[in-house]
Amino acid sequence: MGAVSDAVLDTDELWRIVDQERASLADLLDGLTPEQWETRTRCGDWRVRDVAAHLTIAARYSVGQVVREMVRARGDWNRMIHDSAVREADLPTGEIVANLRSIIGSRRLAPTTSPHEPLLDLLVHGQDIALALGRQRAVPPVAARDSAERVWTMRFPPRPWPLPKARLVATDIAWTRGAGEELRGPIAALLLLLTGRPEAAREYAERAGEPWTGVAAPR
Repeated sequence: MGAVSDAVLDTDELWRIVDQERASLADLLDGLTPEQWETRTRCGDWRVRDVAAHLTIAARYSVGQVVREMVRARGDWNRMIHDSAVREADLPTGEIVANLRSIIGSRRLAPTTSPHEPLLDLLVHGQDIALALGRQRAVPPVAARDSAERVWTMRFPPRPWPLPKARLVATDIAWTRGAGEELRGPIAALLLLLTGRPEAAREYAERAGEPWTGVAAPR
């Protein structure tokens, strides 16, 4: 099934929301305790500090730094992303927050990515942090729809998550994709499902008091 024609934001609006998300996430991180910074998230083995550090890298690293990180990771892109975040996470937490604030207004992209990737990263990893801490973090539906559409249609870089075998229907904005038994929920929850986080998707919907109905999310 096709998506509605206005599912993708124009570039200026996209970057405006990226800046808004960077600022609000920095505000959230500023108030965390040392124990909260060490909280494990559902993003692999990353703690809150690793996730936060990861979000600062793409807009700060030069091409040369990326090449050096790739050499250290022996050409493995996923390993490079993981290891660079863990190294950045060794910085003092105040410096991690300062790095996040320093890239507000930046439009620098990681190699091979489009302007939609920074927004996707912020929305999904922002929920990784918030859900791990028991916080409720609002997601603009138009932004989540843009990111959901990006995940659904991405070919390069390759999508690392399999698409759900269901018809996805957003309940808070016009967006439908897929075929099969229907799964309905808020677009932010569908985005979490699309990025390999079925339990987080269900939890987000429940905390937001939104319906999450239809086929069981894949586990």
